[in-house]
Amino acid sequence: MKFAYTILYVKNVAQSVAFYERAFGLKQRFIDESGQYAEIETGGTALAFAANELAHSNLPEGFQENSLSKPPAGIEVGFVAGDVKAAFSKAVEAGAIAVVAPKVKPWGQTVAYVRDLDGILIEIASPM
Repeated sequence: MKFAYTILYVKNVAQSVAFYERAFGLKQRFIDESGQYAEIETGGTALAFAANELAHSNLPEGFQENSLSKPPAGIEVGFVAGDVKAAFSKAVEAGAIAVVAPKVKPWGQTVAYVRDLDGILIEIASPM
């Protein structure tokens, strides 16, 4: 088995894809003609976006929607950047919500946190 993709459930798939392109320099792989699902290129795996409505149809017992009005869920999307400070600034300029400015961790890695348009927590870190 291999890890293939992560799906983020969002309010507006096209808006989220455009945000990730602006904020993190990623490129859209495809968007379904229904507008309910899309993927962006991230390297070996894909980061996918699906509309909340699709999640509700897939998960009849319900799920917790992502929202900026609530604390972030207990998961994060991690991106590695050569210049964390510049990547953090670019993300914030593109509309990300700053959570923790870049700081050096005891193990030497520089790490910063932002939230996307739906409140999803994103880590921007230097390589280990």
